[in-house]
Amino acid sequence: MKIMNKRTGLIALFVLAILFPLIFQNDYYTHMLTLSFIWAIAVYGINLLAGYTGYLSLAHAGFFAIGAYSLGLLTVKAEMNFWPALVLACLITSVVGLLIGVIALRTKEHFFAIYTLCVGYIIYLVIDKWDGLTGGVRGLIGINAPSNIGPITFETAESQYYLVLTFLVVVIFVIYRIVHSLTGRTFLAIRNSEELAQTIGISTMKNKLTAFVLSTFFAGLAGALYASFVRFIGPDIGSTAIMFDLLMYLLVGGIGTLSGPLVGTLMLVILSQNLQFLQEYRMLIFGPILTLIIIFYPRGISGSFFDWKRKRRNQTGNVLKPIKVEEG
Repeated sequence: MKIMNKRTGLIALFVLAILFPLIFQNDYYTHMLTLSFIWAIAVYGINLLAGYTGYLSLAHAGFFAIGAYSLGLLTVKAEMNFWPALVLACLITSVVGLLIGVIALRTKEHFFAIYTLCVGYIIYLVIDKWDGLTGGVRGLIGINAPSNIGPITFETAESQYYLVLTFLVVVIFVIYRIVHSLTGRTFLAIRNSEELAQTIGISTMKNKLTAFVLSTFFAGLAGALYASFVRFIGPDIGSTAIMFDLLMYLLVGGIGTLSGPLVGTLMLVILSQNLQFLQEYRMLIFGPILTLIIIFYPRGISGSFFDWKRKRRNQTGNVLKPIKVEEG
């Protein structure tokens, strides 16, 4: 029954997502949700690493930018078709992630976070200063939209929405399969105790590197989709401000949960869009909110909801158990 309820809820959400552009027929809302889905893909990448292995990378805005610029350069300067350019952009990001991960994962805890923060900033500087390749502060203009697939075109806001939604669903399904596989249990073992994982024969370096490369792949995919959707990119997409936004989406939604990245991203993107008139005071608003959530709900919205359901189920189970009365 619980499996059926969960499956029914997921099907209902999926159907709602499909019907959303048809119900509201508002390009602004469709555009906002499409961007939210793209950011959610990047957040899922961070969550795979931080939530399931315990290694918090602060370089993923840089990997997001690598994916975006790779697709932009391949389609604008190399005049490549969108679909092979998308594949190459993800592979380029993964290769860079592999090279960085080999060095970064020799550090642990806050040293790893500091190292990746520096790497992310270096990526931002390279994009900003390499004027001949990236266009520098001018950025890249005129990035191609996704190419047609037979009779299917991606010129309207609705078609791009459905394309990004498809990628998001595939990413969630892939991460679900990873988390519930032997590889996912290995990631959790490393998160819980890396020393204990080593004693039982787990190759921690190999598995951490696998998680790191996969997470950069998803960040690169999100960046490439972002570039094709917005059609213009600048070095700011690799800045620490973007990294802060991605982390905020993850922490608010729930780190180490499958629904957390999507919940946090949708909630905060929609909230920030409705508070655009307070844009100058954005950090003053979100800063205290994030602090309170970390203090009182360290597992985020999704994690706290699942904890509440588990506690309620346990309490119900205890009530239904027969009470023994001691005689004496």
